[in-house]
Amino acid sequence: MSTTIQAPKGVPEYLPPESATWLAIRDTLARHATLAGYGYIELPVFEDTALYVRGVGESTDVVSKEMYTFEDRGGRSLTLRPEGTAGVMRSVIEHHLDRGQLPVKLWYAGPFFRAERPQLGRYRQLQQFGVEAIGSDDPALDAEVITMADRGYRDLGLTGYRLELTSLGCSECRPAYREKLVGFLEGLDLDEATRERARINPLRVLDDKRPEVQAQLVDAPLMLDHLCASCATHFASVRALLEGHDTAYVINARMVRGLDYYTRTCFEFVHDGLGAQSGLGGGGRYDGLMADLGGQELSGIGFGLGLDRALLACQIEGVTPGPARTLDVFVVPLGGARERAALLVDQLRAAGVRTDQVFGERGLKGAMKAADKSGAPYVVVLGDRDLEQGVAQVKSMDSGDQQAVDLSTIVNHIKEQLQ
Repeated sequence: MSTTIQAPKGVPEYLPPESATWLAIRDTLARHATLAGYGYIELPVFEDTALYVRGVGESTDVVSKEMYTFEDRGGRSLTLRPEGTAGVMRSVIEHHLDRGQLPVKLWYAGPFFRAERPQLGRYRQLQQFGVEAIGSDDPALDAEVITMADRGYRDLGLTGYRLELTSLGCSECRPAYREKLVGFLEGLDLDEATRERARINPLRVLDDKRPEVQAQLVDAPLMLDHLCASCATHFASVRALLEGHDTAYVINARMVRGLDYYTRTCFEFVHDGLGAQSGLGGGGRYDGLMADLGGQELSGIGFGLGLDRALLACQIEGVTPGPARTLDVFVVPLGGARERAALLVDQLRAAGVRTDQVFGERGLKGAMKAADKSGAPYVVVLGDRDLEQGVAQVKSMDSGDQQAVDLSTIVNHIKEQLQ
C-alpha cells in the first residue's frame, strides 16, 4: 500500500467553510486599498536572489537564515519571495512606473516563503496582504497607509489589537545615533553571534527577545531621542494626522522591524491574544530602497499584513467577517424533474443567487438530508406533480414553512425572501 502524501510541514491550508472567512479578510483589506486609489499588482513567486540580498539586507534573519534559495537549470540563483516590497520596487523600476503619476500606489496579496520553525501563526508558507506607495515623502501618505490598515482591521470586527509607532530616523541622523548605540553595546556582556549582529546592524540587537539581553538594554540610547529636526517634524506631522483620522496608536521607541530598509516612520499592529507570534503585520518608510535597487532617489512607504494572523485573531475574538453562509438556495429535483430543475438552478445563479442542487439518484429523505447539510436557508423541491402544476415547493429551513410558488415567478420570489 502506498504512503499517503500530506502537505509539507508549516504550510497551512484553508478549506470550506473556514476559507470563506479567509477570503473575506483579504477582500476587506483590498477594498480599503482600492478606495484609496491603489491598483493591483501580481508579482512573481520567485526572483533573482540578488534582489533580496540587496533589497532586504544581508544582516537580516530573512536573508541569512530563512530564504528558500535554489539554482535553476541555467545555473541562476533564484529565491522564493520572502516578502513583497523588494519585488514591487523591482517591478516599478523595470516597467518605468516611477516615470508617470506619483505617488505610484499598488497593492498585492499572496503566498510568501520563509524557512522558519513552524508554530501557530508562523508558517513556512505565509499569506500576506500588502501595499506600497512610492514617490512622496509627505507625512499625509504615511498616515493614509497606516489608517488604511487600521480601518481594515476595524471592518473585520477586531478590537483587541494596538498600533505601535516609532521613527527610525534618516541618513542624516542615523549615523550619529548608530555610533552612540555601538559604543553602548560594546560595554555589554554579549555572546559572539550577538556581537556580530551588532557589528552589521546594531539596531537589530534592540529586537533581541532573550531576557538576559533585554535586561542589559534598559539604558540603551533610543533613536527617537536622537532624531534630526527634519525627522522630528515629519514624525510629529504623522502623529497629528493619525489623531485627525481617529487612528489610535502608542509610541514604542524600541521597535525594530526585521528588514534593513526601513527609515523614518515605522509601525506594527500587535494582538496579544496571538501569544508569542503577536504581530498582525506592519511596515514603514523606506526612503533609500529604490536607489539601492538601481532606480531613482524616490521615497516610499508600505506594509505587509499577515492574513494567517488576521484569521487567528478573528477566531480568538469570535468574529466572522464576510457571509455567514456560502449558499442561498438548495434545489432538490425528484422523479423526472431533473432537466427543469437544472434550468432553475441556472436561472437562479444568473440572477446572483448562490445556488446548488442534489446530484445523483436520491430519495426525498436523502435529498433533504443533503439540503440540511448545505446550510442554505431555502430549499426548492421540484417533482413530477409540481411540474404538471407549473410550481415548485419553496421551504424555509429556519421556520419550516413551505409554499407552492409559480415557476414563472420563483426567481423573483426567492430574491425577495433573501432581502
